[in-house]
Amino acid sequence: MDRGEQSGRGDVERGGRRTDGAVRLGEIARQVMSGRIIPQQARFGGVADAWSEVVPQELYEHCEIVDLTGGELKVKVDSSAYMYELQLCGSELLEDLRRQCPRARLKGIKFVAG
Repeated sequence: MDRGEQSGRGDVERGGRRTDGAVRLGEIARQVMSGRIIPQQARFGGVADAWSEVVPQELYEHCEIVDLTGGELKVKVDSSAYMYELQLCGSELLEDLRRQCPRARLKGIKFVAG
């Protein structure tokens, strides 16, 4: 049994790749960030920043932006009670977001359970 097998670890090359075919978690996280999260954040980053400012804190903690397509902002809400509250102030939120992010050309906000 070699030293790597005894310690339960595979040999690691430069760049985070292991010689046994495994990949370090940090490498996977970088790939996910650069491939999915960063482009998505760039797509509605300004709107997400404005969202955090216009939504009351007690509601903000229970929702998250999941998509922005065709001018419709899709927001996932963790309970029906909070969804109702957000729907009540939806037109005001949309107006505030339009004012802060005119380039987003927002047409509406859709709240979904999640």
